[in-house]
Amino acid sequence: MSSSSDFQQDRHSFSGSPQKWTDFELPGDTLYYRFTSDMSNTEWGYKFTVTAGHLGRFQTGFEILKQMLSEERVIPHLPLARIWEWQVGVACRQTGHQRLKAIHLLLKIVQCSTQGDCDLTLLKPLWQLFTHMENNSCHDTAKPGILLPLHRALAELFFVTENRVTELGCLQEYLLALNTEDHLHRCTAQ
Repeated sequence: MSSSSDFQQDRHSFSGSPQKWTDFELPGDTLYYRFTSDMSNTEWGYKFTVTAGHLGRFQTGFEILKQMLSEERVIPHLPLARIWEWQVGVACRQTGHQRLKAIHLLLKIVQCSTQGDCDLTLLKPLWQLFTHMENNSCHDTAKPGILLPLHRALAELFFVTENRVTELGCLQEYLLALNTEDHLHRCTAQ
């Protein structure tokens, strides 16, 4: 079992009696599995149970962080740089609703941060995802004007972040950090 179709990420292999199987967690919202029989038995195979989104883990952490970031008197006591780094990592690794929730927390952090609280260059993978979505939405004439929730969330995150860095006076450094040299050359040529 794995969280990737090529069985390279978060791989868990089991063989033999059910007692050898152990519980495990996979990130994301998709499970890939492959069953291979060695034909040494006449049993039907294995049975396993998949349980999605354990409340008490991601959801609880999200709710706690969301509440803490909503309390102005608490914010100065939070390690925003570390929380920022963790949430960017979560937003890059997760998919579906968990990714949207991580982006929501990133948006809250940007809105309450001061210069130096957050390493905005960590947003580069999300920026690349956003620009890829932007480029594909321009070519998708089947559904003009309709954005996916992830596309909308990223658009809001980058819009608010750009406004925030403009206020802080570091827009140029921010834009240079997110874009590749090749992209900057193409923009200059245009």
